[in-house]
Amino acid sequence: MEWWHPSYARRGGEEAVTMARTPPTTVTPVRLWRWRRNPLRRHSDVVEAWIVLATWVLAVLCGVVAGLAAAHSADSTFSARRAQVHAEHAVITDDAARTPTNGTGYDDGRVWATVRWTDARGVVHTDRAKVTPGAPAGSQVTVWTNRAGRVVSPPVTGTAADIQAALTGALVAPSAGAAVWVVGWGIRTRLIRRRMAEWDEEWKQIGPSWGNLSGGRG
Repeated sequence: MEWWHPSYARRGGEEAVTMARTPPTTVTPVRLWRWRRNPLRRHSDVVEAWIVLATWVLAVLCGVVAGLAAAHSADSTFSARRAQVHAEHAVITDDAARTPTNGTGYDDGRVWATVRWTDARGVVHTDRAKVTPGAPAGSQVTVWTNRAGRVVSPPVTGTAADIQAALTGALVAPSAGAAVWVVGWGIRTRLIRRRMAEWDEEWKQIGPSWGNLSGGRG
């Protein structure tokens, strides 16, 4: 039979209250801890930090370079197209229809009509082009033709060409940067898995010793 005294009960209650009132420990995250010297930092942590830094730097640089290259390529394409076509003053041979034909696809409100023009060599050409609805025969229109003497769509020039080139670069830049980021993230993921495997192996060696030191409760 154990001896019991009320003072022990009161003391135990006070200790329980004191323990209950103990504020929880606040863990403050340390920024850039992989770049600071500390006993818990491993070589793999430093490698991971460099991988993250290199990934972001390369993602930004590659995105910018790819965007500028795409914009320049689009501008060069527009310039090449402008060099392959030229404007001609043509005449509508028949009265144009007054209303556009209902159809599918893009409709700019104009109608197709037969036009005729004479090139710089004096050769007469005839083709169909988009004109204003209801335009009478004999009306003059400007058409764009290629080197084969066929009517083609007008080239992109001026502000429209600049905007399209800029939009092309703006679309390509984040895609290129994201591709680099995905590669860097994959490398980092493999490094993390490798570190976790190393921790498992180390714990297999330290675990039994830890259990002995804690009286078998570890």
